[in-house]
Amino acid sequence: MRLRNIAFNNLRRRKARMAFLVVGLLIGIATVVTLISLTTALTMEAEHKLDNFGANILITPRSDSLSLSYGGISLGGVTVDQQEIREQDLARIQAIPNNRNIGAVAPKVLGLVQVRGQRALLMGVDYEKEFHLKRWWSVDGRPLAGHDELVVGSAAARTLGLAMGDTLELEDETFTVTGILRETGSQDDDLLIVSLRSAQWLLGKPGTVSLVEVAALCGDCPIEDMVNQISAALPDAKVSAIQQVVRTRMHALEQFKTFSFGVAGVVILIGALVVFVTMMGSVNERTREIGIFRALGFRRGHVVGLILIEASTVSLVAGLLGFLVGMGATRLVLPFLAEEHPHLVWSPELAGGALLLALVVGTLASFYPALHASRMDPNEALRAL
Repeated sequence: MRLRNIAFNNLRRRKARMAFLVVGLLIGIATVVTLISLTTALTMEAEHKLDNFGANILITPRSDSLSLSYGGISLGGVTVDQQEIREQDLARIQAIPNNRNIGAVAPKVLGLVQVRGQRALLMGVDYEKEFHLKRWWSVDGRPLAGHDELVVGSAAARTLGLAMGDTLELEDETFTVTGILRETGSQDDDLLIVSLRSAQWLLGKPGTVSLVEVAALCGDCPIEDMVNQISAALPDAKVSAIQQVVRTRMHALEQFKTFSFGVAGVVILIGALVVFVTMMGSVNERTREIGIFRALGFRRGHVVGLILIEASTVSLVAGLLGFLVGMGATRLVLPFLAEEHPHLVWSPELAGGALLLALVVGTLASFYPALHASRMDPNEALRAL
């Protein structure tokens, strides 16, 4: 009779013990699968959310600056050979190798305008992208929705005496105030915000932008790679990363992953301990059976193989059930943790990893009990008959 048949018959005779082994290892594998799948889903959720909290890459025109000083006294500086960013060149950003990590590209044009005898800072934006990118902006009224509309910062509204519904003349063009930007404590409070096309016409900068903000969360590559790729695509522009934002985002995700893998490791160790104790008990209970096998001519390697076949069979069953239970648990829990963007990923790699992990843990935990069984003295075992 083959070892495989003996092992399968033994598992059928000891259904309760087999079920206990499966459950013990299943809990560990299901926990690992749940944590990994939740980590993947919540990372996607974090990327979705973090991409909406502002830019982390800034693109500005490249210029040469000349510092003027003499005798230790600084006379300020002048900028020579000021370059412009052409709007049509921004399409190259979407063609970089890591373009999947780009959440939004928000171009802007800036300039000074005269409003009611005072100078004000005008900013033209792609309003669909800008107001989506800056979710912390809170507008009384509504954001821009057309080229003849205007959103005013809180400080600018007080200075210029503007209110909701007012009209404002800029270079013979009439704009209607559709929203007042609530106080942010930043330079945004002093802005007059119009559409990009309107600002380019008012400032005499058709087809050019003053700067570009890029929201990118590079989960699987250094942010420096993103900067280098954009720099290569736009050689006439200066590309820099806002390192504090990037590091904060990546640190939060890495901390979450580390915690998940730590918990998974502890649970797997507990599962391995359950398998070890159960297999040791099974070996001790089967002293007579193993003694008979040895007396019939079974070698030590045969006994080890018999125990390991049983353990690997149970492990594969536990791995498959653990994967299914873990994904089911993730599906139940995920809507409570990722309300805005829940996305469950059924990964073949995760399924294969669960089976492999169960097989490795179950086999390693059973290796010492198998060696212990193979070292039994058949004479001592047969005396118990």
